[in-house]
Amino acid sequence: MIQRFFNGIGDYLLLMWRTFRRPESWRESWKAFWREVDLLGLDSIWIVAIISLFMGAVVTIQTALNLDDPFIPSYYVAIAVRESIILEFSPTMVSLILAGKVGSNIASTIGTMRTSEQIDALEVMGINSANYLILPKIAASVFFNPVLLVISVFLGLAGGYLAGNYTGMVIFSDFILGLQMGWNPFYITYAIIKMIVFAFLISSIAGYFGYSVKGGAIEVGRSSTTAVVNASLAIIVFNYILTDLLLN
Repeated sequence: MIQRFFNGIGDYLLLMWRTFRRPESWRESWKAFWREVDLLGLDSIWIVAIISLFMGAVVTIQTALNLDDPFIPSYYVAIAVRESIILEFSPTMVSLILAGKVGSNIASTIGTMRTSEQIDALEVMGINSANYLILPKIAASVFFNPVLLVISVFLGLAGGYLAGNYTGMVIFSDFILGLQMGWNPFYITYAIIKMIVFAFLISSIAGYFGYSVKGGAIEVGRSSTTAVVNASLAIIVFNYILTDLLLN
């Protein structure tokens, strides 16, 4: 099992070496990049928006219940909600959701091309198939996922405000005061760095498992599931590493 793990790491690194070679046609790569932005990025906005809105509302209610003490000002709820959403929920939770949606899409798309021998046809024509198929997906994810992070943070805080105001737990002026109090701008940089790293992990790991498929339709399904599981595990591990490096 250990040997298979390290063999997999080696194959992944070799595939990334082929992926990050100079494109044979910058024009085609540019077109493919924007197609992937539309498919992997813009098409993910709705699910990120819904999850972030309700996530902010739930965090606000739970935090308000845990800080239900007459000696604790209610604006502390907004401080805790802000830190939770920016530092952890938006970059990590949204990336885990994208690992399922985007990761399975990438793995199944490339895996289907592998089983239908379209990748072999590209190789016969002298095209670097790894570069042609995987690089635009990685570039689009790394480019657009920080945009999804900004949307998630904004809607998460909006959901928190709506829940606090609707339940009467935190009034508007206290919520705004809490959002402004003790603000550290580096937290946004920290969240964006995490989002970029997670975007690379999701797209490259899913691309690897899709590219490595051997067999038919059943193997494509298994590969998609394996890609999502491994991308999620990588996100959790790198979440700890980045937090220790950047905040400790």
